[in-house]
Amino acid sequence: MATRVGTADALDDVSKAIVEQLQQDGRRSYSAIGKVVGLSEAAVRQRVAKLLESEIIQIVAVTDPLQVGFTRMAMVGVIVSGDIEAVAAELREFHEVDYLVVTAGGFDILAEVVCEDDDHLLELINRRIRALPDVLRTETFVYLQLRKQIYTWGTR
Repeated sequence: MATRVGTADALDDVSKAIVEQLQQDGRRSYSAIGKVVGLSEAAVRQRVAKLLESEIIQIVAVTDPLQVGFTRMAMVGVIVSGDIEAVAAELREFHEVDYLVVTAGGFDILAEVVCEDDDHLLELINRRIRALPDVLRTETFVYLQLRKQIYTWGTR
């Protein structure tokens, strides 16, 4: 399944302002957002529903993996010898994978993974990722510190 990259016209200024408000606080009330963006509560509710339905936004609780027992994060570069999209579809189903992109360059696929510990990471790479048909090679980049993670793209 391919994801279509949005165009510059995907959001008008009011929708961008609503998204910015939700990026600051995903639990902010429609009434409070409406006061900031100049719409009624009902109009904000309707716009948010359309943004959710069109999958332009998701409203989720973002956890800190370290605080919930996952001590190892890594980026895994994957080189594929066959159908890249088939391998990406398989990787997409792994619960440890939280970010997955098909790329051009040195790797065919990049998968960010979150694991409980090094043993879990080893099992994931050695017994599951490398065991997939058409996976030729992997290279793992272990995260030592997370210095920046944002979710505010698309509104400025």
